[in-house]
Amino acid sequence: MLWFGFGFRGFGQLGEGEGRTLPGPEPVQIRGSDPEQRKILRAAPAWSYSAFVTDDGSLFLSGFVGGSPQQYLALCGLDCQDVLSSEKYIIVLMKDRVECWNTNSLHPDGTLPEPMWKMEVSPGDKSVFPLVGNGYVLLQPPFFRELPVPVQAQRIALGNEHIVLLTSDGKIMTWGAGRHGQLGHGDVEDVWEPRIVEALHGIAMKEVAAGGWHSASISESGDIYCWGWNESGQLGLPSKTQAQERMILRDVSAEEDDEDDDEDSGYIAVQAFPALIDLPQESEASTISCGSRHTAAVTRSGELYTWGWGRYGQLGHGDMKSLDHPTRVNFFPPKKLCVIDVICRHWNTYVLCQDAK
Repeated sequence: MLWFGFGFRGFGQLGEGEGRTLPGPEPVQIRGSDPEQRKILRAAPAWSYSAFVTDDGSLFLSGFVGGSPQQYLALCGLDCQDVLSSEKYIIVLMKDRVECWNTNSLHPDGTLPEPMWKMEVSPGDKSVFPLVGNGYVLLQPPFFRELPVPVQAQRIALGNEHIVLLTSDGKIMTWGAGRHGQLGHGDVEDVWEPRIVEALHGIAMKEVAAGGWHSASISESGDIYCWGWNESGQLGLPSKTQAQERMILRDVSAEEDDEDDDEDSGYIAVQAFPALIDLPQESEASTISCGSRHTAAVTRSGELYTWGWGRYGQLGHGDMKSLDHPTRVNFFPPKKLCVIDVICRHWNTYVLCQDAK
């Protein structure tokens, strides 16, 4: 299996290369390692660096590390299982504990930083990170919060200001800031305790994702639902910003611009209820992930679709265009590669592939 990355690389988080953008997928490689000997299990991009967990329990960081860009840090032999990354903190899940490090304490020589917070976990805990024990970890103090006793969580996704949770019986709960409709409760109010998204009542869900200010989910039948902020088309719904960009590219006359301004009702800036998003050819989705203002989904047949803000090439179409509708990334099919997972965060996208059967 092979990881590919694309999007913003201004600090070296996508490896060596010129420029701030990488508009098409390129293989991710651990510097100085044989990809046949050490395989990447997990990619976790922050804004200025990316973290990678390998199958031997090591953690590798690439980008702005230790106060400087274009750095590379190897922390080997940690028994690392998973990782959450942000500009200020990095939280590492190991076999028997979770540790939080301040990114300023990371040093390129590989010295293991002193944790600013840690918590023991049961080696037999089957929770999907960042779920841990009876709660979840998050990238800000106090770093761990318990879930209310009645909530039985299956998965959890952390947005910039909100949280999306999938319950064990396929319901979705959200809480946090709601000013962009990202909670899906039909308004823009904040909610500080887990609340069921009633608009999805009766639809069993299996995947959830949280972006900067938008949310997404996939039903058991493979349907995609998105809600929240749509400024860049990240919901896959008509965006005025995208329409204006297309008009500029087409050199439309001022009269036509004025006429279009009278039809703002066709565009959606905030979608406060979950909206069903159709993929081309009625494709069914298996995995979904959200960046700050873009979204990516993998189909059951192994194709990748992306949409939203593309200023840094994070949509993977070989350009820096933004899109307000799901569009297939055509890089993988000619190479006989089947996409099996996607991870978006901030302005980057990482994709896991295997040879198509």
